[in-house]
Amino acid sequence: MTSIIPQDEPLCVGEYSFQSRLLLGTGKYANYGLMRDALEVSGTECVTVAVRRILTEEPAGQRFMDFIDLDRYTILPNTAGCFDAETALRTSRLAREMLGTDLIKLEVLGDKKTLLPDPVDTLHACEVLVKEGFTVMVYTSDDYRQAIRLQEAGAAAVMPLGSPIGSGLGILNPHLIGMIIEDLTIPVVVDAGVGGASDVAVAMELGAHGVLMNTAVAHANDPIRMARAVRDACSAGRDSFLSGRIPKRAYASASSPMTGILGE
Repeated sequence: MTSIIPQDEPLCVGEYSFQSRLLLGTGKYANYGLMRDALEVSGTECVTVAVRRILTEEPAGQRFMDFIDLDRYTILPNTAGCFDAETALRTSRLAREMLGTDLIKLEVLGDKKTLLPDPVDTLHACEVLVKEGFTVMVYTSDDYRQAIRLQEAGAAAVMPLGSPIGSGLGILNPHLIGMIIEDLTIPVVVDAGVGGASDVAVAMELGAHGVLMNTAVAHANDPIRMARAVRDACSAGRDSFLSGRIPKRAYASASSPMTGILGE
């Protein structure tokens, strides 16, 4: 039977295209096998990998990258752990040489306590990487003006945080993220702070083009079940957004007629 639900368009970031709008990280899992299984269940097509982890010396067949199917997933290297623009630039160039990809998730953090992005160094690094031919997905705060500047700098996607990395606090400023989504012409992927499936649905119902998450899956009591939950929430939230929700009202609105009942 042919589905009556229209086919959704893919998530396009530069020249890259994904049917799944859920992006997953690969850190913090109890073991690599669990990571591999969670990725598979999630249905993701794009996984982010910290460049520093690829450099770790491990026995053949037991290396981190041995558990990621390169025929199945697009690798999104990231500059996690970089606290200044120059370090992020070096890490990005290293990732391109090692993995043969121009795709990069740019993270330039301001401090180790909050792990919030440094706006000045982030913008500078983005400008340089774009000039060097990278497809840059940029981790940023939910600052509207910064998001605009990053788009103007040539970013392929902007990734505003829902809340601080690993906090699980969810989408703290839906209004600001909604403003960013409304006015940018490049994809907006909510990144960081997502704690569970409901947070994913909220992000997607706001109109986010995708969600990237890691800790909520990797540190769940049952990562495989959580991977399935966030997969379904991402799809449901996207359908809800595309469907168009009813306007919010201050008072009730009867769903059944109030006249013509019992002779009225």
